[in-house]
Amino acid sequence: MKRLSQSLVRGWVTLGPRFLPFADVASAELPLSRLLRLSLFQVSVGMALVLMMGTLNRVMIVELGVAPSLVALMVALPVLYAPFRALVGFRSDHHRAALGWRRVPFIWRGTMIQFGGLAIMPWALLVLSGGGNAAAWPAWAGPAAAAAAFLLVGIGLHTTQTAGLALATDLVPEKDQPKMVGLMYVMLLAGSIVSAVVFGWMLAEYTPARLVQVIQASAVATLVLNSVSLWKQEVRDRSRVQRPAPDIGFMQALQHFVRDAAARRRLWVIGLGTMAFTMQDVLLEPYGGAVLGMTVGQTTWLTATLAAGGLLGFTAASVVLGRGADPMQMAVRGAWMGVPAFAAVILAAPLDSVWLFSLGVFGIGAAGGLFGHGTLTATMQHAPAEQTGLALGAWGAVQATAAGLAVALGALGRDAVGALAAQGWLGSSMTNPSIGYGFIYSAEVLLLLATAAMALGWNAQNAAPRHP
Repeated sequence: MKRLSQSLVRGWVTLGPRFLPFADVASAELPLSRLLRLSLFQVSVGMALVLMMGTLNRVMIVELGVAPSLVALMVALPVLYAPFRALVGFRSDHHRAALGWRRVPFIWRGTMIQFGGLAIMPWALLVLSGGGNAAAWPAWAGPAAAAAAFLLVGIGLHTTQTAGLALATDLVPEKDQPKMVGLMYVMLLAGSIVSAVVFGWMLAEYTPARLVQVIQASAVATLVLNSVSLWKQEVRDRSRVQRPAPDIGFMQALQHFVRDAAARRRLWVIGLGTMAFTMQDVLLEPYGGAVLGMTVGQTTWLTATLAAGGLLGFTAASVVLGRGADPMQMAVRGAWMGVPAFAAVILAAPLDSVWLFSLGVFGIGAAGGLFGHGTLTATMQHAPAEQTGLALGAWGAVQATAAGLAVALGALGRDAVGALAAQGWLGSSMTNPSIGYGFIYSAEVLLLLATAAMALGWNAQNAAPRHP
């Protein structure tokens, strides 16, 4: 096993910067093998996101019979913690631990919280769906337990990712920090693809017992991956304990950051674009199952298709931006590219075409990759001096909050419009179950157009890279 692991790492390393995006950030002091090991925490985050946003929301709606609106609220619960990502990043910047670590304590806490949420999730879902001896529990026990499980996983992954990305930027020179963050993002997508493939294979023949095994295995994998990722990464500096507390508080630092009009505009673009690309996340697999008749294994592969498109888009954006292109223009291209991709998904229902649906999903992923890379690069380039971590935390907080709100609004909107269509309120020709889904996808097209319009207003002065 050790030889196989070493061979796999050597294989990745020998691919070199030509095929691994941002691999040129490696150096003699920080070899690529160490960077890839550090990026394993992103694999665990991607695995949790695929499990919650993809596999579980399909299983809860279709196989367990849970109302889509309740499922959407469960999946959106992590948004309650998302605004605290900036606080986590700020606190980890100035953390004074007796052992001399800054980032490691936060990453480890996030890991254990995420592990705990995944550990109780199978039994929470069992009670929620009425299985086993659920009758012995009060009616509120199932929703409360499931909500606690999803919230714990969300708190854990947000904490782990924020502190982990901050640690990653600590390990490289300032000029290479955007490349490091890009590498971490690509590994997140890669982890999502692998997880979706594995989950699809394991749940090809769905049973409740198999679902329990998948979630429990994810909990153990989270603990193992993050432990390996942290091993001997952060240098211990015990002198931090004697250092004075920072002169400026978190709220002061945050107010100073958002006081800049250009920063506020970037955050609005990030929020609108994220909502446009993620409102359909909780509906993706149910749409394939309920409208196009796809199996659990087939719909789980949709998550891998979406992630593969994102990986392609992010890689293409890295090549173009590496030549000096404007990152906000890249975000605009992503928004425009998303319009025909969503149109393909909408047309898949009347044409009853799984292939057209899959092609649209891949296009949404690629467009989202272009948009995500553009906004992330712009955020890093314009981060104020000594506040890269805060800027990164604000980017993550806005993105996660917008994604959570979009997921909840998407499912609630689908339920409302679907109910009106089923009762004939929209006309006798619009009673198909796909009407509710089509309404949400159309709303996302409008959000993409609004995002592109706001990003196009970016002037040359604000788009210029920040110089020290």
